[in-house]
Amino acid sequence: MRNIIIASTSTIHGSGYLEYILDELKVFFKNANTILFIPYARPSGISHNDYTEIASKAFQKINKQVKGIHEFDNPTEAIKNAEGIFVGGGNTFVLTDQLYKNNIINTLQKEIQNGTPYLGTSAGSNICGLTIKTTNDMPIVYPPNFNALGLVPFNINPHYLDPNPKSKHKGETRETRIKEFHHFNTQPVIGLREGSWLRVNNNSILLKGNLTARVFEYNKTPYEVNSGTELNQLK
Repeated sequence: MRNIIIASTSTIHGSGYLEYILDELKVFFKNANTILFIPYARPSGISHNDYTEIASKAFQKINKQVKGIHEFDNPTEAIKNAEGIFVGGGNTFVLTDQLYKNNIINTLQKEIQNGTPYLGTSAGSNICGLTIKTTNDMPIVYPPNFNALGLVPFNINPHYLDPNPKSKHKGETRETRIKEFHHFNTQPVIGLREGSWLRVNNNSILLKGNLTARVFEYNKTPYEVNSGTELNQLK
């Protein structure tokens, strides 16, 4: 019984950390008093303690406590006993490397598949897909492999950006890079725009938020899907 939120970002322009999705999270984590936070992605190199403090202040607004996984002697047992789990954004390669180093990939996958509520934002969303190969991050560390949790049957591209016709930048667009990905890989990719998320409830994968998402399928023309669209048919 999967119970997952895969969000493009933790912060949208003009709002505080997780503020745009707090109403959703209040319902989502209704049966959890304490959220296990995994701060391994370390945005801008922030410490685990400082990152956990940021998450804690956000969840206090919906009367939830937060405990960082680094505060436990046994991270595997922390995951097994978690009432709810949140993996924040930052660098996906750093996050994935730490998950492998702490030998918790399989435990995390198993507990989420068994129904522990899981929230991922940005890097924490990337690891929900089949691999992390469609992240926007620089590979500043080298994890053992690029395989992710495989909680959904496709890859995620958080913070998806559309080409800006007025821009003077002539580098690759996100769409170009995902097309390059499909020269070597066949799984679909969901481009999640800021403020959008996927609500996974058992076998349902529903796009939520106010914006459309862009879907890239192998050997097909990319297309848009509206909020409220069911995406569980992709594979």
